[in-house]
Amino acid sequence: MKTIEILFWIALFIIFYSYLGYGILLFLIVKLRRLFGLKKKFTGNQDYEPEVTLFVAAYNEKDYVDEKVKNSFSLNYPKEKVKHVWVTDGSDDGTPDLLRTYEGVEVYHENARGGKIGAMNRGMQFVKTPIVIFSDGNTNLGEDSIQEIVNLFKDPKVGCVSGEKRIYQKNADAAAGAGEGLYWKYESTLKKWDAEWYSVVGAAGELFAIRTELWQEVEKDTLLDDFIISLRVAMSGYTIQYNPNAYAIETASANVKEELKRKVRISAGGIQSVVRLSPLLNPFKYGTLSFQYISHRVLRWTLTPLLLLFILPMNFALAYNSGMNPENIYTLLFYGQVAFYSAALIGWFLENRRIKIKALFVPYYFFIMNLSVYLGFRRYMKGNQSVKWERAKRG
Repeated sequence: MKTIEILFWIALFIIFYSYLGYGILLFLIVKLRRLFGLKKKFTGNQDYEPEVTLFVAAYNEKDYVDEKVKNSFSLNYPKEKVKHVWVTDGSDDGTPDLLRTYEGVEVYHENARGGKIGAMNRGMQFVKTPIVIFSDGNTNLGEDSIQEIVNLFKDPKVGCVSGEKRIYQKNADAAAGAGEGLYWKYESTLKKWDAEWYSVVGAAGELFAIRTELWQEVEKDTLLDDFIISLRVAMSGYTIQYNPNAYAIETASANVKEELKRKVRISAGGIQSVVRLSPLLNPFKYGTLSFQYISHRVLRWTLTPLLLLFILPMNFALAYNSGMNPENIYTLLFYGQVAFYSAALIGWFLENRRIKIKALFVPYYFFIMNLSVYLGFRRYMKGNQSVKWERAKRG
């Protein structure tokens, strides 16, 4: 029983650290750095206002084209310094024809569908500006997003800038919207602290930018193109910075079923990324970046979900050994876990019946997040995840 007790506390610490402990540690590090005057803001190159390319890799986005193009041309940045490039591999719904009706939009279409990363690899040859900004066809950008991104590139040590993903919740109380919105708010806070300490660990595909010269062609079967592209920039000796004032907004998934579908794809890509970025696990080579990467990403995609599977039976064994004494710490923790998963179950029950109690949707979303890791790992091991992703339905 002593061995189980030790394993239980180790598992509990890792789980806590993955979701909350690292955030607490980041908060303390950032506060201490500010206290000792270690927060430095780059002030050089104030006149830096380069040409940029807004790059959209699209597949059958006809319903979003008009709104997206109008949004892109309305952004606050010198119009003559913004190039608009759309790559539409495989689109057969009239997307490329519609795009060609807009003056100032460069359209590069190919009938064969090679997935988003195939379009990005092919389309980068047409980018001639020093900065390329990637965005999705079904998201709108905040009006100052380009300027906010460029401002961070004034620092020559910055190789990539990630914007913020914001969730527009038409059904604000639905499980997917409530959980996803809360998750991204927490993630945004962690990213701000990560960036202030050293570097963000991965960009959001809805809106991120890199120095064009740092582009590296990515493997054709890559699932998380934004994650791989941005971290390879960081591994080249640059930092990934984060600016929530540059943001892309999209609606939440229509329901948890659609959100699970999306997260399973992301989880499969996460496992693939951990394998492909294995050199980054070496803190002796990459230092702080490795520590941030393991703490913020690797644990959540690998060890933590596995430990969640085992900690409940271990907790039960320890509580049972204590006679289920309600004053015993193991009994209290066991009942706490039971209450949490019961809340998740009730959240699932209510979601299916369209009853809205947001407090119960958060544990349900947490459960879905970790379930997606198991399903994503299985999909990755089977090797049947296509790069030709099917878009999740939005609310």
